[in-house]
Amino acid sequence: MLLDTSGLMCVFDKRERHHAEAVKLYEGASRRFSHNYVLAEFVALAATRRAPRELALEFVVALLKSTEVKLLWIDEDTHCSAVAFLQGRLDKEWSLCDAVSFILMRGRSEIEALTTDHHFEQAGFIRLLSS
Repeated sequence: MLLDTSGLMCVFDKRERHHAEAVKLYEGASRRFSHNYVLAEFVALAATRRAPRELALEFVVALLKSTEVKLLWIDEDTHCSAVAFLQGRLDKEWSLCDAVSFILMRGRSEIEALTTDHHFEQAGFIRLLSS
């Protein structure tokens, strides 16, 4: 499954209402992957949610070192493909990070995302956490 920003926040922060469910889904997944744009969004979201910065950064470092999570690094071609993807869907309010996730998920034949973001359902994927 793809680990999206909101899903990671639910795993990280015990104050999140979906924390227990997110941890269970995370631990039960046979495949986990994410990308560096998600990590950048996570750091910003953690700051917005007033999570302790040191703990949020430790969480990111743990993901970077994890052998259980495949972390993909976005190159120029993928970035440009995501921008073009968004340009073709101006009626949607999807972020660049979302578009990168959708492209990677399609490329990996992945349909599930650990996320609360309804944009994944709009794009035809399965959102594992309700908003």
